[in-house]
This record gives sequence, C-alpha cells and structure tokens, in this order.
Amino acid sequence: MTSRPAAGGGRWVDVDPARVPRWVDGFAERHGTPVTTTVEEYGLRLAAPDGATAELHTPPGAPPAGDVPGFVAAAAAPRRIGLLLARKGAVAVGVADGTELVASKVDTRYVQGRTAAGGWSQQRFARRRDNQARAALGDAAELAVRLLLPETSSLATLVTGGDRRAIDTVLADRRLAPLAALRADRLLDVPEPRHAVLVDAIAAARAVRILVR
Repeated sequence: MTSRPAAGGGRWVDVDPARVPRWVDGFAERHGTPVTTTVEEYGLRLAAPDGATAELHTPPGAPPAGDVPGFVAAAAAPRRIGLLLARKGAVAVGVADGTELVASKVDTRYVQGRTAAGGWSQQRFARRRDNQARAALGDAAELAVRLLLPETSSLATLVTGGDRRAIDTVLADRRLAPLAALRADRLLDVPEPRHAVLVDAIAAARAVRILVR
C-alpha cells in the first residue's frame, strides 16, 4: 500500500484489491460505523459518521459495482491489461493476464542530454536531441504495433506510464487508434522503463486508488 498527498486536501492511497475489505474495515474502525456507501461515476464513495469520506476508484478495465463486496470481486478478477511505458529514449510494452506478465518488450535508444553551451552550439545540440527523441518515439510506436495492436480485441484496457507527452506522441500513430481507444485515465509514475519496472507496473495498474478526506 502506498500513500501520497492529494491536491485540495486529503491523501491518495493505492491498495491491492485483495486488501480492500480489510482497509474498509479499518476505515470504519477509525471513523465510526455505520459507513454509508453510494455509487459514483468513479466507483464507490464511503461516508463515515464523523464526516470522513473515502472514494474508491474502480481500477482500469474492471466493471462498476454497487457495493463493497461486488467492487472487490470486480477489482480482483483476472483481466488482460496492455501496458505502455515511455520516458526519454526508453519504452516498455507488455500484456498482463491477471497479475502475470505474459508478453513484453523493452527498448532503449540514446537521447542526448541538455547542454550548457550557448549560441549555435546549443541550437545544434537541441536539434540533434529532438531528432533522437522523435526516432525513439517512432521505434516505440513500431513496438506497440507489433506487440500490443494484435492483442487489442482481448484487452480490457491500456494503462500507460512515464511521460505523458511521449505516450501521447506514440498513440497518435494512426495504426494505434484501436489501442488508443482503450487507454485508461490512469497514468503511472514510473522511472525509466526496464523489465522490472514493467513487472511492477502490473500491480500499480490493478491497484484500487482511494481518496481519503
């Protein structure tokens, strides 16, 4: 379970689906019972007698549910998820079936760092860096076409991570339109993509995000 501050107050908590019942019980113990449950567009909202609330956001690819048991069952159920991670010159694509990574590919292409030089040298380095970045994202699109596009019909959703602009550029490829249509709102905060990062992204993609106020 991970926790981080939320804009506007409160905090976000990422919880493994199997641990949600225990988390809900703890919320009730801390804030009093009974806890009322209402169905919202994002998932479920729990309201405690002391005014505390918890918004349980349905994980990407999971169907909506009207109560906590149904929510947990839907969140924990196996489903195929496409993963697309991109940052700088690195990209990782994969397919997860439940909690297992069943297909993957990682590619790294050199992208020059920024330079402190000025004048024409700085402009030349900037152009070279831009060209390298475009080439890297072109390779990423080709990778997604080869590995993810054939799986589109079997995927419940596509979860992305890393740099949003890089992901947007990759998915702007016309060939990837069917895949882009499956893209979830969730953007994972990941370091430079590697195979281990891709494996860790499965749990992050399947986690139940809870906003506690």
